[in-house]
Amino acid sequence: MDLFEVIEKRRSIRKFKPNSIPKGDLRKILEAGRLAPSGGNRQPWYFIVVREIETKKSLAVASNNQMFMADADVIIVVLGDPKASPTKLPYTLSATRIPYKQDPMIAVEHMVLAATALGYGTCWVGAFNEEEVKKILKVPEDLAVIALLPIGVPNENPPARPRKAFNEIFFEESYGVPLKL
Repeated sequence: MDLFEVIEKRRSIRKFKPNSIPKGDLRKILEAGRLAPSGGNRQPWYFIVVREIETKKSLAVASNNQMFMADADVIIVVLGDPKASPTKLPYTLSATRIPYKQDPMIAVEHMVLAATALGYGTCWVGAFNEEEVKKILKVPEDLAVIALLPIGVPNENPPARPRKAFNEIFFEESYGVPLKL
């Protein structure tokens, strides 16, 4: 499957079969995240791979009771390291650029696309109690929990969700000028 097929096929999966992901496939998914770009190549991230059922259940409860997460073979907990993104840089960051939060999400999307290409389902989860997740996984206080990513064999095939029209979101040279392609 080529990259554009993977992008078109990707869906948020909330129903998983009880199958395991082979270690080789999981390694490929994790490697896709490791190879993701980051600002200044700082790589301000860590990832905890959770497979133990009771821990997955605890994470699901800490994620506003999204219990479908516990049915995934693994949950990857994504951490950001503020110390790896110093505030004094030789260049100025925009006021909204927070590398230790944004850069790990690039890695997550690499993992999502790799998992999809290998036939697995994922669901990016951003609704969780950070302090509870930290407590469950013994995450140091100085790291931030950025996202949780359940991955498993999908047990559903949801249809594509509606997307805005191309001409509603792409502009040429300035906002509001329709892009002509």
